[in-house]
Amino acid sequence: MSAPGGAPDPVYRPVLAGRRGELDALAHLDATAAGLIAPIVDVPREEVRPARALGRLPAGLVPAVDVSALPDAPEHDPVRWGVPLVPVIGLAESDRRLGAHGAAARAWTRRAVVRLRVGLDRVGPDAATAAAERVWRSTGLAPEQCDLLLDTGDVCCLADVRTVEPRVRRAARWAGRHAWRSVTVAAGGMPPTPSGLPTDEPVRLERYDWLLWHRVADLGLGYGDYGVSCATRDPDAPGDRLPTLRWTADDAWWVYRWCRRGGRGDERIADLCRTLVAAPHWPATGAGFSWGDHEVLRRARRGAGAGSPANWIAWSTSHHLAYVLAALTPPGTEQRDDSWRAGRNAPERGRAGRVTPSR
Repeated sequence: MSAPGGAPDPVYRPVLAGRRGELDALAHLDATAAGLIAPIVDVPREEVRPARALGRLPAGLVPAVDVSALPDAPEHDPVRWGVPLVPVIGLAESDRRLGAHGAAARAWTRRAVVRLRVGLDRVGPDAATAAAERVWRSTGLAPEQCDLLLDTGDVCCLADVRTVEPRVRRAARWAGRHAWRSVTVAAGGMPPTPSGLPTDEPVRLERYDWLLWHRVADLGLGYGDYGVSCATRDPDAPGDRLPTLRWTADDAWWVYRWCRRGGRGDERIADLCRTLVAAPHWPATGAGFSWGDHEVLRRARRGAGAGSPANWIAWSTSHHLAYVLAALTPPGTEQRDDSWRAGRNAPERGRAGRVTPSR
């Protein structure tokens, strides 16, 4: 749902954690993909130098940045960072922070993203309108300069989809009262941690965020998701040190957790990657599909080291962004530069892992 006139809206608004892995994936977008993605970056509370990471993004890719996890203090105002960005504004921000968001918008793009957390911001339409008008008044922005994000949080099962769908429809009806620049629905569908999943075999997980968007397709909303991560992020949760990739395909993710071949990380990741490139959901264009696919193929051919958990998230996110763009972009539209395909050989085929039956 877009406001009439002006430049076309991006086709995809992923909500990504402002961590090394997700930002590395964004940094490797080519110019064509960067023009189709409008990322929303959640700056984690432990981040101390967000400007340095944001400054490595491709030229022309201006992220929307949510600093609500940081203390409400002047030293955390994005206008001080010196990098182009779009502020993300919650309906319950303090007057001080609203003023800071307005300053950031005026400094760079004269735009903002207003984030309505469907299910958490449980307010009626009149109260929501009053809160939005306060945002516009305090930031000096008009509705036409604001993209509305209907953030549903996690939808991890069919029951969640059935619960959230009517909330999205009510929020969309309210949004239709105002001249928003665009309206997007975003949901997360990945479980909080894959540590409970089986190892040494691909595990299929439904993409319930994708299902939700299709269920509300008649509303004409833009699409957003949380990449390959959970919407509810706990920075204190223990990480999973096993080599893990989360590969997007059709209506599902295939999660690979590998402890095969003993304790050597490079052997385990090589075996994992050989299994992935032999799977039916490996893209037909192989390494040319995305930077992440290229990095996986390098490991399958033992052309690089094992990497780290941040690398595994980066490769998975890179593939996911490319896959969603391909699904959302009309047929006949090129999503990637031809340079990705030049000089790439067909993927090496290795031993296939055990695949769970599709439902």
